[in-house]
Amino acid sequence: MTRTNALYALAAFALGATTVLVAKTKVTFDPKAYYVAATPKAAAAALLKEAEVFAKDDTWQRIGIGRVYCESGDCARGEALFQSVLGGKTEKSDIYRIATAYAASKQWNKAKPLFERAIAMDPSDDSGILKAACWFNLNGERARAEELFGNAFAKSPDDVWHYINSAGSYLGVEPF
Repeated sequence: MTRTNALYALAAFALGATTVLVAKTKVTFDPKAYYVAATPKAAAAALLKEAEVFAKDDTWQRIGIGRVYCESGDCARGEALFQSVLGGKTEKSDIYRIATAYAASKQWNKAKPLFERAIAMDPSDDSGILKAACWFNLNGERARAEELFGNAFAKSPDDVWHYINSAGSYLGVEPF
């Protein structure tokens, strides 16, 4: 075997070994371990615990888990997940999602400053601004809501969702 062939063989072996080491392990799902015959609270706890394992550093997934905790009454766990997201490199979309989770769980005092922060990060995002405006309206801040509605409609006066979501906010319907 020539030196070149030996190097190729060694490289192929190393690549194969690396592939085996980083290959994704197949996950098997056993419903009995999560929800079969469990109370709703126990089923939710088991499913959320596993979701946290799989979510790893995915901010949107962690925000989703935090939202379920907050809306089900365990705001301390939800808030811990939100703060871990806000403590890192935070995207505007992460801030909107956390603000929305707080607003949906009736924590307007936590949602409002996050909505304002997200709006300030990108004043040209008419869809995000309009949804935030809906939450302002739903929380009794009609003047601020209508100011933001005006900004969003000025940018996209033909966006059907702007009309749907803003109308809903006057009727107590959360933005979709």
